[in-house]
Amino acid sequence: MQLIIGSDHAGYEMKEMLKSFLEKSGHTILDKGTFNVESTDYPDYAHAVATAVENTKDTFGILLCGSANGVCITANKHQGIRAALCWTEEVAQLARAHNNANIIGIPARFVDNELAKKMVSIFLTTEFEGGRHQRRVEKIACS
Repeated sequence: MQLIIGSDHAGYEMKEMLKSFLEKSGHTILDKGTFNVESTDYPDYAHAVATAVENTKDTFGILLCGSANGVCITANKHQGIRAALCWTEEVAQLARAHNNANIIGIPARFVDNELAKKMVSIFLTTEFEGGRHQRRVEKIACS
């Protein structure tokens, strides 16, 4: 599966760790930056990831920043995006199962590497349940 990833400086180190983990798991990673720990603006990377996810069929995105609030708020400005801020395994599972999220937002300053790997793995392997949740997801769009 192709995955699209991006972060600001606060998420850079975790992004690099996740890239390695996911590539070893057989995924293809498209990195939208940042590419170092110098201070940068999270919307630049959130927009880049959200645009790529919107325009690429059957793909997921991963966004990281200090709290993941900023990247999720930014990504969710895109009509076809449902970015979910996840901080536990259960929240990651529900983001996919109930909300059909297509981007996982990870707060790099508040979760460790092992939890980040578990959340991403769960997010990528959980199917959307549909049913009553489909109706709710359809009500999200403001078109």
